[in-house]
Amino acid sequence: MAEKKILLGNEAIARGAYEAGVKVSSAYPGTPSTEVSESLAKYEEVYAEWAPNEKVATEVAIGASIAGVRSMCAMKHVGVNVAADPLYTAAYTGVRGGMVLVAADDPGMYSSQNEQDSRMVARAAMIPVLEPSDSAEAKEFMKYAYELSETYDTPVMLRTTTRLSHSQGLVELNERQEREDIPYERDPAKFVMMPGNAIKRHLAVEARMKKMGEDACSFSINRVEYNDRSVGFITSGIPYQYVKEAMPNASVLKLGLVHPLPRKLIEEFASNVDQLYIAEELEPVIEEQVKAWGIQKAVGKEIFTIQGEYSANMIRERVLGQKPELEPAASVPARPPILCPGCPHRSVFTVLNKLKIHGAGDIGCYTLGAVAPLSVIDTTICMGASISTLHGMEKARGKEYIKNWVAIIGDSTFMHTGINSLVNMVYNQSSGTVIILDNSTTGMTGHQDHAATGKTLKGEVVPAISIYHLCRSLGIEHVYEVDAFDQEGLTKVIRREVKRDAVSVIITKAPCALLKGVKFPNVCRPVSDQCKKCGACLKPGCPALTRKEDGTIAIDETMCNGCGLCMQLCKFHAIEKVERGN
Repeated sequence: MAEKKILLGNEAIARGAYEAGVKVSSAYPGTPSTEVSESLAKYEEVYAEWAPNEKVATEVAIGASIAGVRSMCAMKHVGVNVAADPLYTAAYTGVRGGMVLVAADDPGMYSSQNEQDSRMVARAAMIPVLEPSDSAEAKEFMKYAYELSETYDTPVMLRTTTRLSHSQGLVELNERQEREDIPYERDPAKFVMMPGNAIKRHLAVEARMKKMGEDACSFSINRVEYNDRSVGFITSGIPYQYVKEAMPNASVLKLGLVHPLPRKLIEEFASNVDQLYIAEELEPVIEEQVKAWGIQKAVGKEIFTIQGEYSANMIRERVLGQKPELEPAASVPARPPILCPGCPHRSVFTVLNKLKIHGAGDIGCYTLGAVAPLSVIDTTICMGASISTLHGMEKARGKEYIKNWVAIIGDSTFMHTGINSLVNMVYNQSSGTVIILDNSTTGMTGHQDHAATGKTLKGEVVPAISIYHLCRSLGIEHVYEVDAFDQEGLTKVIRREVKRDAVSVIITKAPCALLKGVKFPNVCRPVSDQCKKCGACLKPGCPALTRKEDGTIAIDETMCNGCGLCMQLCKFHAIEKVERGN
């Protein structure tokens, strides 16, 4: 009897890839997709890596597929944008070994800068999309995706969402199906996308998608559940769970393949129900196609939101007019996100705030520098955009305009796409100061390694790329490494470099306070009789520090990591550093 185990949706996706015989996986960490690759790396039979960005990850998967093995790449929805260039072309080339791209969307924007729908990208790229509804389906759909990939000669997208990625369900574990590598045969007409070949491949893509749409009417992952035919739902993914909870007696057409859509199956279902609703989170991808086929009785975004996550309560309210009876919310104080105690970013932002310098920001924990009391980050667009944004400002308004600006980027994000932007600054003779916050990890997604940390996804120790020497190799003369907690040193170098009419890079170095190997033997402790109640130590907003009723400072030693930032800010020596436990 097969073993059953409770798995996260992401763990189930990894298990499905393992059971399908996947040999190569490449990814860049990004919530809510990260655990897919972390789980897959535990299987010895699979080569799994962190790539510097999603474009590279997709190209690695394409290369492995061309070499004749099953491959995959995984990323969050905004990573699909970075991967779009190779993805669109891979739709034309098709595959040799099956290839799947796992795209994790984030309805509700729990950890993202936008709420885009990856089905829209897949539709434009002309690749099929599978969307599971629970962990068990996540595993099975992953295996099914490889069958479709090889049958129809196409990359396949498996779309998940935050709710599925991070919820748990019972999954049956099966044996891995080892597959023989497909022998390589040179085929430039298929894999060399020069215009003459691409024109022919486009015809093949259109024919492939048409045939798949026809065949999809009999796919096992698309199923009809007839019950009360007065009400019917077309749905997929996690919204299927909400529909079943809210209206268990309704008839449902549950789509596992959401692009291309099975037209005849949908038309037949629509004709057999009196009222027809389409429940899909984010964009009306299914709805627009259904209505374009003339099924005008379908009701979708007229009553359902285009923003955020759905729920069973929302469906009851919008369809049945039943508002849930909820208990009054408990009165709790607001808890805005904040940098951790001992975070090196807080020290850097404290200096920038003191110098009244604006920051063109990037994607990472340091985005929290936009909020009070630090209030340093003025822009956040996408991975790597901080450096390009600063460059654009300089070209728009001149060198003097950016003398009170810096670009702020993390070490992992710099390796992701910041390098290209820095090359652009040097090449186009820009000026401006770039601060690389090197905390030795990919912090916001859960402390993954990258090319500059010296460790792979599999845990192998490898040579770490030196960010300092990388910057110097670009011909940048002014590159400096500074201890992130050295307030005096930071102030001196930042004040000097922002005035310079050239590109300069400041690398602030201190590990993330949450890294497992980081030890904090000391804590900071107030010396109350020397405290002048000025509040200077409170300005960085460290959550370990509070003001007592008499105006003096209290430090919660269970939270304090002994970074010493508060000590440096106190001119009256009213804070001391002592050994933890003393």
